[in-house]
Amino acid sequence: MKWETVRLGDLYEIHNGLSKGGKFFGSGYPFLSFSTVFNHFFIPDELSDYVQSTEAERKNYSIRRGDIFITRTSETSDELGMSCVALKDYPDATYNGFTKRMRPITNRVLPEYIGYYMRTPIFRAKISVFSSIITRASLKNGDLLRLTVELPNLQTQNKIASILSAYDNLIENNQKRIKLLEQMAQRLYQEWFVRFRFPGYETTKFVDGIPQGWEYGKISSFYDTTAGGTPSRVHSKYYDEGTIPWIKTGEIKDSIILETEEYITEEAIKYSAAKIMPRHSIIMAMYGVNIGYVGYLGKDMACNQAGCVFQEKNVQNSNHYLFQYLRAIREYLNGISFGAAQQNLSQKLIQRIKILMPDRAVLNLFNEKVDIIYHEIELLLRQNQNLTKQRDLLLPRLMSGKLAV
Repeated sequence: MKWETVRLGDLYEIHNGLSKGGKFFGSGYPFLSFSTVFNHFFIPDELSDYVQSTEAERKNYSIRRGDIFITRTSETSDELGMSCVALKDYPDATYNGFTKRMRPITNRVLPEYIGYYMRTPIFRAKISVFSSIITRASLKNGDLLRLTVELPNLQTQNKIASILSAYDNLIENNQKRIKLLEQMAQRLYQEWFVRFRFPGYETTKFVDGIPQGWEYGKISSFYDTTAGGTPSRVHSKYYDEGTIPWIKTGEIKDSIILETEEYITEEAIKYSAAKIMPRHSIIMAMYGVNIGYVGYLGKDMACNQAGCVFQEKNVQNSNHYLFQYLRAIREYLNGISFGAAQQNLSQKLIQRIKILMPDRAVLNLFNEKVDIIYHEIELLLRQNQNLTKQRDLLLPRLMSGKLAV
């Protein structure tokens, strides 16, 4: 079977996204965010972000089936050129100004096919060639339209997409189970530490609205914080055959981090600001696409300078509590972050944040209950990890025509 090599410029036209001030976000009409584009092959069925947009804006920045959205600018090149494809029309929705929309000008491409193709290592490598680093990474229209894709006929495109989507359907079912388990942990946190209906609350004395024996203080009173570093990419020996997982901002997604895209070497640890953080530590993104998001280290890991890692100082069994607390105050964290081009948090800012620390007995009991939940979450994440690896092994072989369908 003959596959065609086709320029994106012969298949799509490019449009920029909607740029508005922060006061317009949080209510109004559906909005496709930079984070959603970055984290998904395909746009989710429902958009969770909103913007106050005009009728003209909803017309000019519309989202239709077949549209491809590309992250056009970022602090780092690994967040650049990530694609997300619309599999249906999204009435009244608009999209982020830090993304580009590629709208089809032909019916030669199946959206399900191109959604997988543009996430292949081969295509991602093409994007990397055109990324230009000055103070920020950026992607130009001309460079993007000159890139080529490999196209079989529509029947073959459909077969390839069906094979790959079977894996994604299993992954999605597991993700739904994970979400339910995460909601269980969040509800328990809300019940115990927001409504103060923890075990024994009926007989607990409250002083100024706080249970007696609980302590209110700065995060720095209870946790040591540290940031990581990025080993110089001039030295390949810091990355080649690395065995130490190295976390980047986009990999912090309010869950357990089991694996990372990149690994670094012992030499990188020795000669850079990167350092190994212990398993079960909590990490939070200080800037980048996932600012304010948190994660558990699933094993001993290192991270880049955008990650703030928390380690218990004088309390034990408090990491599950800290994880839920940081998630609960994300809106506040976004409010105190700063930065002209992109929001930023700092360790000093984070260390000054106040936290209410429950007594040891309540912490231990909460840890025990939530630990069971996150053990189940970890099992499901590992299943998804295996399914993703199988899909990603198939992806380049199917997209190159090496594996017949």
